[in-house]
Amino acid sequence: MDTAFGVRFFGALFAIMNPLMVLPLFLALTSGFTPAEQRRTVLAVTGFSTVMCAAIALAGQQILGFFGIGVDDFRLAGGFVLGGIALGMLSGAGNPAHEGSPAEAAHTGDLDAIAFYPLTFPMIVGPGTITTLLVFVQQARTPSDYATFAGVVVAMLLLLGTVLYFASAIGSRLSQTLRVIMSRLMGMILLAIAVSMLVAGLKALLPGLA
Repeated sequence: MDTAFGVRFFGALFAIMNPLMVLPLFLALTSGFTPAEQRRTVLAVTGFSTVMCAAIALAGQQILGFFGIGVDDFRLAGGFVLGGIALGMLSGAGNPAHEGSPAEAAHTGDLDAIAFYPLTFPMIVGPGTITTLLVFVQQARTPSDYATFAGVVVAMLLLLGTVLYFASAIGSRLSQTLRVIMSRLMGMILLAIAVSMLVAGLKALLPGLA
């Protein structure tokens, strides 16, 4: 088992899917729901996120190939996307690519509709998460790496589901200061990951730079 691979992947996935960052958005979108409706929404969000992550990991490379896009092209583009999200987190301004636009955030439909859009996509499994999954699944080489990859995704989804399931209780104890600190810290980590992706993509596409 490649511990370093697992740690890097979990760090990247946690930074982009950070449950504590999703928490206030979830509470805002489900403010008019009963506790039972919130829990049902959480189960739907977890299910949708699991299906999307599995589809991206299993068929993402084939989808890119269909459009004639190489993983290095996607790594470079994804680095820019992650960098934009990270800068939004560092400045506190947010990023529509990750959180959705104000009009999308104001969407109010039935529970399942909200669970998928905008909660699952683009807030949880948005461009940043898709990029992270595709880049790290390409780095997996052995059955142990693939097992680590799957384990990290499952652990992240379980953590996300648990935090959202107890959203009301956690939200009441999470101060604004702590939320800001978490956002800035995760933003810096995510920016460092974005830079490494950009450097790797540029080296592969422009060998002369290496």
